[in-house]
Amino acid sequence: MGSTSAPEALSAFLLLCFYGTLVCAKYIKYDTGAAIVPGKLNVHLVPHSHDDVGWLKTVDQYYVGSNNTIQGACVENVLDSVVVSLQKDPNRKFVFAEVAFFHRWWEEQSPATQEQVRKLVDAGQLEFINGGWCMHDEAATHYIDMIDQTTLGHRFLKDEFNKTPTVGWQIDPFGHSAVQAYLLGAELGFDSIHFARIDYQDRAKRKADKSLEVVWRASKTFGSSSQIFANAFPVHYSAPNGFNFEVNNVDVNVVPVQVLALNN
Repeated sequence: MGSTSAPEALSAFLLLCFYGTLVCAKYIKYDTGAAIVPGKLNVHLVPHSHDDVGWLKTVDQYYVGSNNTIQGACVENVLDSVVVSLQKDPNRKFVFAEVAFFHRWWEEQSPATQEQVRKLVDAGQLEFINGGWCMHDEAATHYIDMIDQTTLGHRFLKDEFNKTPTVGWQIDPFGHSAVQAYLLGAELGFDSIHFARIDYQDRAKRKADKSLEVVWRASKTFGSSSQIFANAFPVHYSAPNGFNFEVNNVDVNVVPVQVLALNN
């Protein structure tokens, strides 16, 4: 997704669904191909991922879509369908965050599919955000582990696509630390960092006084040289009521026989 100059602040970043986000295009760096009308609220649908690298199920179960009575998720199907959908329409875009899952999917693809994916990445239709092996916790994790897992994911993306993520995507950690904003945000070269989980009272106050978007100066020592634009979603990242997205579908996923013995 293309870049622009960055003198302004993002004026809105509204979560739409589990795999989709509404964004206002005042500052956002996505080139959607659509005309931006001055003086109007320009809203774009930016589909995105949020895939737990192990939570209520094992990593394998999340990937193949088994045991969905515990938690509905099938990352393999998401990536399969995203690649097909992006190829059907060059105006479509998707952002993916969890390299642990993408790496596994990537290793299973044919050379022809891998080449198609490289074209989608080069065209800006498929973009990697955050780019760590997972979306790590910020409260109880040692900063060395945060650095190591981020390095692992970024190294894979650099080797395979010659790309480095520029957007921090910490939408699910329970609490946010200055280490993430400074060391794994500004110092990492990110342009912005986004998250969904904040205290409900804090969110209500920020929505009222329009301070969900801030410039986060996380290091007193380095001051403005290490600050980063930060944004908290005005609502949670889950799918809204009234939409029949796949994540809310009660149908059981079809799992290939050859993986059943490995993942159940």
